[in-house]
Amino acid sequence: MSYEQDLRIWALENAIKYKGKTNPKALVGKVIGAYPDKKSNMKELIQDLNTITNEINSLSLQDQEKEYATYGITKEKPKEKTLKELPNVSREVHMRLAPSPSGPLHIGHAYVLALNYEYVKKYGGKLFVRIEDTNPDNIYEPAYEQIPEDAHWLCENNISEVIIQSDRMEEYYLYGKQLLHKEKMYVCSCKPDDFKQRITKSIACPCRELGKDEQLKRWRMMHDGTYAQGEAVCRFKSDIKHKNPAMRDFPLFRINESEHPRQGKKFRVWPLMNMGVAVDDMLLGMTHCLRGKDHADNAKRQAMIHEVLGSKTPEAISVGRINFAGGLPVSCSKTRPRIEAGEFNGWDDIRLPFLRALKRRGIRPEALRKYAVEIGVTKNDKTVAMDDYFKSIYAFNQDLIDDSTKRLFFVNNPVEILIKDAPSFDTELDFHPDHMKGGRKFSVNGKFFIAKKDYDDIMKMKDGELIRLMDCLNFVRKGEQLEFHSREYAKFKGKGKRIIHWLPKDECVDASVLLLDGNMVKGKAEARINDLDVNDVIQFERFGFVRLDEKNNFWFTH
Repeated sequence: MSYEQDLRIWALENAIKYKGKTNPKALVGKVIGAYPDKKSNMKELIQDLNTITNEINSLSLQDQEKEYATYGITKEKPKEKTLKELPNVSREVHMRLAPSPSGPLHIGHAYVLALNYEYVKKYGGKLFVRIEDTNPDNIYEPAYEQIPEDAHWLCENNISEVIIQSDRMEEYYLYGKQLLHKEKMYVCSCKPDDFKQRITKSIACPCRELGKDEQLKRWRMMHDGTYAQGEAVCRFKSDIKHKNPAMRDFPLFRINESEHPRQGKKFRVWPLMNMGVAVDDMLLGMTHCLRGKDHADNAKRQAMIHEVLGSKTPEAISVGRINFAGGLPVSCSKTRPRIEAGEFNGWDDIRLPFLRALKRRGIRPEALRKYAVEIGVTKNDKTVAMDDYFKSIYAFNQDLIDDSTKRLFFVNNPVEILIKDAPSFDTELDFHPDHMKGGRKFSVNGKFFIAKKDYDDIMKMKDGELIRLMDCLNFVRKGEQLEFHSREYAKFKGKGKRIIHWLPKDECVDASVLLLDGNMVKGKAEARINDLDVNDVIQFERFGFVRLDEKNNFWFTH
């Protein structure tokens, strides 16, 4: 970076550290350390620092933070974290994410799915997405397409297979019958309260002791409609005196006569979670299962089923829950009614913490995966402020995109100005200060657009104070008039008060940016935004990274 830019970055760092005010004396040592030749002319150095700090201190803390973010500064980081080893890896690793189809994937899903994917990538193997839709009453039909789309995006299109449980009903029935024949499952017609009272006292219900033929008959009665919903349930025959009451004769199948969005009325006997998971994990060869620690008892129940069916149980690895605080709820069930009421524009609304929204903003999936690896596998629940979460995601994302992202000008709320006696000339700016030198050619003639805020600030300055259009020219204010002073930065250095960004009146187009709060800002941008493709991410200098959503309309990234 240039001397001028280094001074500005260091001044911004100092200002942000001290709540908006830079102390130029605190920067002297840093400047001399990087530019030792400046020590021979301390007077000039102090003038340079005073000029820069006056400009920085005239900005709000929020504007200072925004500008600092545009420079893509990455401080020295500790060694990148890696995931701890999986236990008992003896063959190809098979892992899975198993969401219910209540809506698309959100940032909570992203954490667990990213861990699964990174482990499968680390060891080699297969990653499955299993949509658990055996409860007909809790299904949002568009989720059948949304979940795979989100998962493929996050995992670089490396989902081995998408499984939908309601398409596999015959498999669950087959293994249900095996449990009946092995006399490890029975059909219970007791009233739920009566069963609960008995099981709490380790007393078996009468249905448990009925013979195999009667159990098979009852199984058929569940399917043919003899039993109504709520009148019968299949239970696993476990140790009735198990020290944990939750392990005693837990349910495997129930009757639900609601119409299923995918299967209609084809089935009325549905597997409950432990039966479906046990069968699928067995048939798909799952080796390791990351699951919330609240599923510890379910892991034990599934192990009991696997033992009877002669299958090895996957290694169960408990993962603590991330609770996001201080933002919108990370919940499909709470978000869906607000979308349907018109409060949000859809699951990809810029304000929502769903993967579809992050993708549309231009966040890279690698940033979400890096966050998951950084947190790692921990059994402890974690409460994360939403602002802190996104600061981490933005930092990871900036690391990924900064070097390859073009810089362009965007003038928010533009005001047209005329700089009297300014010469006509061609000037060329960099697309990137380090990696794409030159390429941004402008022909200027004294007519410019600048931001209204900059214009208002200029009108409050003293007559004759020197102002610079960044990398273009210097001018002064005299009353209501702006007059050309010079072109060279050297004539501004040490004397000037402000550097502002700009656009030539004849080489810009209308543009807008949708902000994170859902508000739209309108302004002018370089005409070369017409050369961009939808989904291109660029950086509007001193504004932020943005993604082109449609012609001349951008979404704010960070």
